Amino acid sequence: MNSKRVVITGLGALSALGNDVKTNWQNAKEGKSGAGPITYFNTEKFKTRFACEIKGFDPTVKLDRNEIKRSDLYTQYALYTAAEAMEDSGLEVSRLSSPYDAGVIWATSQGGMNTIEHEMKEFIGNDLTPRFNPFFIPKFLGNMASGVISMKYGFMGVNYTPVSACAASNSAIMDAFNYIKWGKAKVIVTGGSEASITEVSIGGFNALKALSNRNDNPTIASRPFDVEREGFVMGEGAGALILEEYEHAKKRGAKIYAEIVGAAMTADAYHLTATHPQGEGAYHCMKFALEEAGISMQDVDYLNAHATSTPTGDLSEVKAIVRHLEGDYSKLHISGTKSMTGHLLGAAGAIEAVLSVKSINDGVVPPTINTENLDPSIPQGVQIVTQTAIQKKVRVALSNTFGFGGHNASVIFKEFV
Repeated sequence: MNSKRVVITGLGALSALGNDVKTNWQNAKEGKSGAGPITYFNTEKFKTRFACEIKGFDPTVKLDRNEIKRSDLYTQYALYTAAEAMEDSGLEVSRLSSPYDAGVIWATSQGGMNTIEHEMKEFIGNDLTPRFNPFFIPKFLGNMASGVISMKYGFMGVNYTPVSACAASNSAIMDAFNYIKWGKAKVIVTGGSEASITEVSIGGFNALKALSNRNDNPTIASRPFDVEREGFVMGEGAGALILEEYEHAKKRGAKIYAEIVGAAMTADAYHLTATHPQGEGAYHCMKFALEEAGISMQDVDYLNAHATSTPTGDLSEVKAIVRHLEGDYSKLHISGTKSMTGHLLGAAGAIEAVLSVKSINDGVVPPTINTENLDPSIPQGVQIVTQTAIQKKVRVALSNTFGFGGHNASVIFKEFV
């Protein structure tokens, strides 16, 4: 089978840094934190009382009344960013040769958690006639964002949702890449969304002792690679990418942001929530992606690390990266953008893919903010970009995501030439 080239022709983004790609990228370059006190519910009884909430989200900007009424917030985020990406791509759905040439592969980790919480409270709290909203089931299902996007645009090709915890979006991007590469699709909307700032999510992750409790100063709480890191900051939002077969994009005169040249997934097979301490699965995940791209880590200019700001996770990833570099730290620059966006769980890979592509387009490596004192376990010479962005020609960017259950997923983006 002859492999097809896969390019990116549209982007959409929604996070605590902004409600579109332009604003997200500008704030990421400027090293702004999206963290602040939680406003969605009363946090008085919670150990963690802050997160990276989206500000001023108005779904009516891109969604109609029925779409909003029938959708959980995570699906609204998906529709919103997919609409931005579709508009950005200039793709005219009516001009597709067949609706079966286009599909959707959309990720999430928690799905409609807001709907589940709301409906359970309504059911338990109603002493007269306990009942559920008729839209309860379709609103909370994890696959529904993917389904609704396909309905909106009439895409009748591949359509499903990978669920691999915090690696889910990269899993979705990889699958979309493969479907197009294998000639099974011409266009796929991919990415992921998460509306994870809920009582259940914050309480559950608090119980795991995974979240930062730096309530006195939320904006400095996420500090990947720093010796004082003590947990991640919950984020929310979505990222969308339009992946397209190169000849199809070329024929319609589409602008091309970048090309995807490699991707891989592995499993740690080690622990429910902890990463392998030596980064064994992460190392091989990057190895297989690099081999598919036909390059080595020394050819990568920028690595957007998973880097959640947890004591063990950050170090295991660094160990895996250092193993690839074999002592040559001269070219690769690393940053953890979760320090600004928070951790979007199943949508993390999607927003980080958008930032990685923009890094290639603009020649800028965004910073890891709040990282003041690198963990002494990190070898000297490893170039982690801290505090402020740097100007640099970025031809190749690699994005890592790792999830509970031992899921690893890496995607490699390359300057289109």
